[in-house]
Amino acid sequence: MSSHVYKVVEIVGSSPESIADAVKSGIARASKTIRHIGWFEVVNTRGHVEDGEVKHFQVTMKVGFKMED
Repeated sequence: MSSHVYKVVEIVGSSPESIADAVKSGIARASKTIRHIGWFEVVNTRGHVEDGEVKHFQVTMKVGFKMED
């Protein structure tokens, strides 16, 4: 059985629509430059309020990926 080494980076996804869209946009963007993404963990959620309404969502995520040989 071979062993694998993983790296974890932290990213922030954002969306004016929803928390789920913020996660999806962050992972989609990270996937353009990081290969072998295997998982993510939401570590923080926050948003921007304007005139008493939620205008923007931000989600901080830890993203794990397998390192190449």
